[in-house]
Parts: sequence; C-alpha cells; structure tokens
Amino acid sequence: MPTIVNQIADDILELPESDRAFLAHRLIQSLDSKIDSDAEALWMEEIDRRSNEIRKKSVHCRPIGDVISDIRRKLKDARSQPS
Repeated sequence: MPTIVNQIADDILELPESDRAFLAHRLIQSLDSKIDSDAEALWMEEIDRRSNEIRKKSVHCRPIGDVISDIRRKLKDARSQPS
C-alpha cells in the first residue's frame, strides 16, 4: 500500500471518535454505489411504523443494556443445557 495511504490512515486514527465515525460512514457510502430504492422505501416504511408504535405507546421499549443482558443470559443458559 502506498506510503501516503498509510500516513492518511495514521492521521485519521488520531481524530476524535465522532470524526472517525463520520469518515467511516462516508467511505462506506462511497463503496456502495448502487442504491436499492425499493429497499430504501421499505426501510422508511418500517421506521415510520415503529416510530408510530412508540409514539402511541403500543409497544414496550426497554433500555438497550437490559435487552443485551437478557440476550447474554439466554445464550449462557442455552449453552449450559445438554444437547
């Protein structure tokens, strides 16, 4: 890999996390040149549907930490059960 690319990478890694995340997002976008408009529309519909459920309080939202803890516990329990 060219030296300039290595230097740019080293410089980027010294940036704050939010700047690195922004640059990573831009780089990934540049690699994904084909936009699937059907998939994009479906995701927007899903986002709207879920947002409405939350607004109407028809779903129960939980803190992500609780959800992850529950998943880890269930995985641990599943692994400890005999096959």
